[in-house]
Amino acid sequence: MKQIFQLNTIFAFGWAVAVAVAPSPASAWQSSTSGIAVQELTEPTQSTASPINPGATQANGGAAAQVLVQNGSQPGPAITLDLALSLARTNEPAFAAAVAASKSAQLDRSIARAALLPSVVYHNQYLYTQPNGAHNGAGSIGSQAAPKFIANNTVHEYTSQGVATETLGLAQYNAVARAGAAAAIASAELEISRRGLTSTVVGLFYNSTAAQERTVIQQRATNEAADFVKQTQQREAAREVAHADVIKAQLTLQQRQRDLGDAQLQAQKARLDLGVLLFPDPRSPYSVTLPVATLLPERTVVETQAAANNPELKSALATLRSKDLDITAARAAYLPDLVLNYSYGIDAAQFAANGPDGVRNLGYSASATLDIPVWDWLATQHKIKQAHIFRDAAKVALTSTQRTLIAQLEEFYGEASLAHDQLASLELSVQTARESLRLTRMRYSAGEATVLEVVDAQNSFTSAELAYQDGNIRYQVALANLQLLTGTI
Repeated sequence: MKQIFQLNTIFAFGWAVAVAVAPSPASAWQSSTSGIAVQELTEPTQSTASPINPGATQANGGAAAQVLVQNGSQPGPAITLDLALSLARTNEPAFAAAVAASKSAQLDRSIARAALLPSVVYHNQYLYTQPNGAHNGAGSIGSQAAPKFIANNTVHEYTSQGVATETLGLAQYNAVARAGAAAAIASAELEISRRGLTSTVVGLFYNSTAAQERTVIQQRATNEAADFVKQTQQREAAREVAHADVIKAQLTLQQRQRDLGDAQLQAQKARLDLGVLLFPDPRSPYSVTLPVATLLPERTVVETQAAANNPELKSALATLRSKDLDITAARAAYLPDLVLNYSYGIDAAQFAANGPDGVRNLGYSASATLDIPVWDWLATQHKIKQAHIFRDAAKVALTSTQRTLIAQLEEFYGEASLAHDQLASLELSVQTARESLRLTRMRYSAGEATVLEVVDAQNSFTSAELAYQDGNIRYQVALANLQLLTGTI
């Protein structure tokens, strides 16, 4: 018995020294997490079959390895956030529709400007009218056959003239201003669509990054659990612990392997969701590269940028201006329009510059028309009232947009500030949990700690790592939302 006790003591002391000298799995993991893609993970360490359910551990490990192989069968290009945004803008149909609407509104403004300039057409016409059997002297040459219809000049009439027309009125000038306001609205809506797409891509990008990093953490936790299973089996073989410790360690390993499989599946889903916006085939292999987190800007800078670059506010202001111009357009119906017309060419019985007997058919005519509105059964007055109603609604929308902007500014800045302040605490929790796990493993090797304490330390370390990863992603997303609000992304 004395010899057995000495052997056990030597084994426990040797194991404690090995654990204290060798780098811990957590340290090795943390030094290699930067830039690691899901495809680069290794297959989790396999443990022996559980005596309670032989083959269960191997089955779980095989399933996790199968998911891992499916995710990492092919390498792919590294996708940065800027590249993801550029690819999404070329593939997203709603953003393409917003671009088309903005370009169309710019052309509408050009069309409205063109309406202020004189229009010129080259008018050609031939008229034949049945003669009435009499003759008159109204033509360019002596007596000729008279047409049956009094509205026509002669039996054969040829018209070939250049006609210039210009319409002057308040409605035409107001149409240009309305087209400009519509173009401003379309431009603001395009920016809103761009930022909406950016928000979607940012969310999917960081979701994919978070899923990728969670897979790395679960892989580290699985390796740690597998290593602990080996330790319990070795201590059981040395008759230092009961078989219950091995069973508890194997149960923990099986749960870690299931968590790893779930994490790999979530990473695959996140990759596919982002791939739909980036590639013709969403299954195309790629990896995401997390951008370097920037410092939180000053509050005054954020407020200034948000007030100057917010597209919702610009859209509401342009809409209000458009509604004011609608009132002017409705009032323009009370005023007359002046139409000027000038024609030069021929309007004769012969299609020629000169008629018989040297009569010259070329000539010009000019006209000016001024129609003064008198009575329209109050239709114009009702249109003005309608325009006022819509203008009042636009004012309400503008004030609502301003209140929403103030609330979002407070919310996003508070979220980013709190997430930034918590990063140091979360990092300290990871370091503390890692050291706690290391010390607990050493105490377990020396027989001073139970298997439940080791499992609890493993769970605490994994939870701390996941919490730090979630906190980092939370800060990145909150900062991106703040940048979207201020127009800096």
